[in-house]
Amino acid sequence: MKKYLFPAIIALACSMTNNAHAQKEIALFNGKDLSNWNFVVDGDKVPGEQVYSVKDGVIEIAGAPIGYMYTKQTYGDCTLQAEWRWIGEATNSGIFLLIEDTKNPFPNGIECQLHAGDAGDFVLLGGSDLAEYKLPEGQERPKFPVVKKRNPSNEKPVGEWNRAKIEILNGVITVYINDVLQNVGANKVKKGHIGLQSEGKKVQFRHVTLTEK
Repeated sequence: MKKYLFPAIIALACSMTNNAHAQKEIALFNGKDLSNWNFVVDGDKVPGEQVYSVKDGVIEIAGAPIGYMYTKQTYGDCTLQAEWRWIGEATNSGIFLLIEDTKNPFPNGIECQLHAGDAGDFVLLGGSDLAEYKLPEGQERPKFPVVKKRNPSNEKPVGEWNRAKIEILNGVITVYINDVLQNVGANKVKKGHIGLQSEGKKVQFRHVTLTEK
């Protein structure tokens, strides 16, 4: 019987390790309400609940006024996953990463662009920076610098769900759109809030999860 004991111990240890990792996954959206999120609306023109809501178990963002909803907690090394789709027409939105300041519609943070045709671009918001961004000599830094994605657009048609997988490790952000590597950027900021943007027209999000490393 002893010869079966060691493999059994290994199997138990692996099972415990897998369970420990599974416990680290966080549902940022619980499928029912937005109790884990705060809201930013440009100029406080309308209550946040008019822009960010839950319908049929998914997050629906109006697109106007501009702003974003952001996690109440901050996160560092993690894998973030989210699905999004356009309602009616392809438009504009983004996933904000490593947000430091939540006081205005374009906070200090990195945007993973979801704008139709550009999903996977990085947009440097609020003075944020990535090592990969190189300002051409003799030019002024634009208000929203962009680090372009690596591969052609691989987004799905209006009404179909797209999937973003974003890994953050020691400030390095790696973005996959529909399982295709689209961008990598190195940021000095290691921890911050996560946000979903309102800009354009209606967009829906679901399965917004985070696994801490």
